[in-house]
Amino acid sequence: MATEGAGPTPGEYIRHHLGHLATDKQTQIVDFSIVNIDSVVVSIVLGILVCWFLYSAARRATAGVPGRFQAFVEMLVEMVDNQAKSVIHNANSRKVIAPMALVVFCWVFMMNFMDLIPVDLIPFIWAHGIPFVHDHNDSGLHAFFGMKDYMRVVPTADLSTTLGLSVSVLAMCIYYNIKIKGLGGWAHELVTAPFGTSRNPLLAIPLGVVNFSMQMIEFVAKTVSHGMRLFGNLFAGELVFMLIALLGGYAAFTLSGGLLFLGHLIAGTVWAIFHILVITLQAFIFMMLALIYLGQAHDAH
Repeated sequence: MATEGAGPTPGEYIRHHLGHLATDKQTQIVDFSIVNIDSVVVSIVLGILVCWFLYSAARRATAGVPGRFQAFVEMLVEMVDNQAKSVIHNANSRKVIAPMALVVFCWVFMMNFMDLIPVDLIPFIWAHGIPFVHDHNDSGLHAFFGMKDYMRVVPTADLSTTLGLSVSVLAMCIYYNIKIKGLGGWAHELVTAPFGTSRNPLLAIPLGVVNFSMQMIEFVAKTVSHGMRLFGNLFAGELVFMLIALLGGYAAFTLSGGLLFLGHLIAGTVWAIFHILVITLQAFIFMMLALIYLGQAHDAH
């Protein structure tokens, strides 16, 4: 640990920023036995903002020439609707799934977008309050980096958030499997696909067990990979921003840090521009996988 009055080491800085504001103040990167309050609160706030954004667009919609705001939202709606039509051929299902996909895309994008906020800004505000009233015991890098408490503001860099989203998609897949095929039809599919069945009872039972096992593995694999893909990309992006922040912090507290600080600005700008593409792409991929999995729930094997 860093000595009192001294700044944190790079390892301590990164470990601190990977910790969550949790129900029992534990800071493990992955711990499903506790509730990460920061991820929950930020997710809810962003979800409310997304719903308000879409609601405002719907209220302001006119039949005439659309303004920029309406045109932008109409582009989003058309994009999602076209993707939904390409994989879900049931018009009644699309009335629910297409709006859900639009909300998911916007919500995941906003949660990803939090990664573009300077990594120490909100933890600093959380630790010191407004208007940045410093604790007299804080000094140096300790005060600058807000090492007083934990606060992560990128919900999609939290595995519990992304797996929660993917499990919700799984629940919808189960619902539509039962709704479209019936409980008996879906149960029959679980024991007959993908390897089929046999009229011989001695073969039908083992094939049924194998088919059911393969179906369960498929559901688990799709759900875990769905959440892990989003988590992995955002977690890696967050780590890069932390390393860039360390470069700027080190430059700020050294006499010969001019070139390092310039490198910090250039690296941060370049990575932020690139990351805009990453967060948009990851939101689109998450939405498309949700649509594909829900489309598969409508198809018979």
